[in-house]
Amino acid sequence: MLTDINPKLPMRDKNVTREFYSNQLGFNQFGSADFDGYLMMEKEKIQIHFFEFKELDPKENYGQVYIRTDNIDEFYKSLLEKQTEIHPNGKLEIKPWGQKEFSILDPDSNLLTFGQNI
Repeated sequence: MLTDINPKLPMRDKNVTREFYSNQLGFNQFGSADFDGYLMMEKEKIQIHFFEFKELDPKENYGQVYIRTDNIDEFYKSLLEKQTEIHPNGKLEIKPWGQKEFSILDPDSNLLTFGQNI
């Protein structure tokens, strides 16, 4: 019965979040309405929703999303070409649990981990 999941992450500034996900990750804004304090971004089959939390302290944000991909090497390369900052502890590598992964932080310190089965 379950068909999809759309995580909701906190954001301090809608314009900053929209710009980061658009310019750095290649997402597009989803939906025809511009809701106050809410943002929906999508890329291919992935949708991430954001809610406004102006008082968010990024150092205390533990928002995380794991996103699966079928071509992690190409996606990683495209982010490096855009000079997207890779998390210092999240470089592209094969993990002991059989995934090839890397991680980045968005402007509000939401951790985005991208992974592919190997």
